[in-house]
Amino acid sequence: MNAINFKREIADTLDHAIERATKALAAEGFGILTRIDMHSKIKEKTGKEIVPTVILGACNPNLAYEAYVANSDVASLLPCNAVVREVAPGKISLEFAAPSGMMRILGDEQLTALAREADTRIERALGAA
Repeated sequence: MNAINFKREIADTLDHAIERATKALAAEGFGILTRIDMHSKIKEKTGKEIVPTVILGACNPNLAYEAYVANSDVASLLPCNAVVREVAPGKISLEFAAPSGMMRILGDEQLTALAREADTRIERALGAA
């Protein structure tokens, strides 16, 4: 893990990797609230191309509730992003945000401690995807 995310590469297609990531996150209590096909939006808005990149906004409602009650400023850091990026044909990078890394931005030690449970779940989901 670096300061902000957990990541690994897998051999797969983009669509199947998104499906795998979604199922693995669901097994850890995270639902997908948003999906942004970043490559499509960049092309639409700028005419420029980037590698296929999809951002999934994942949220575990119980953990989000605990974090929000502890410090309502956390709302600006939710949901956790899961990035699925094609780095080469048949090679996908999975990059899941580290909740504790995001919570450190607020400088709230209690919130960072709460986020470690989410880290554990996110890391398990990444390993299972």
